[in-house]
Amino acid sequence: MEITQFSMEEILDPTNIIEGKRYEFILDVDIDEEDELYHEAGIEIRVLIAEKDEALFILNYFIMEKAESEYLDFALEDDELEEILAFCKEEMAKA
Repeated sequence: MEITQFSMEEILDPTNIIEGKRYEFILDVDIDEEDELYHEAGIEIRVLIAEKDEALFILNYFIMEKAESEYLDFALEDDELEEILAFCKEEMAKA
């Protein structure tokens, strides 16, 4: 899996109920044709990141097939989640 494009946006909580900060990343990923996750139109992963006490972690993620905008019922492997979190941390450090 290779991240080819992304967008990042802070999710604001006007009620101040949520502790810490929340961010949404939308990642365009390039998937190997041999992978069961592969779709010809491409895959997008929506990742919700939390920042609390200077720690970053993934709250949730959703995998979408881009052509039909359908959510796919797949779970990412631990190493893939670690790769995504590392990417998000790096991009947040740049912002």
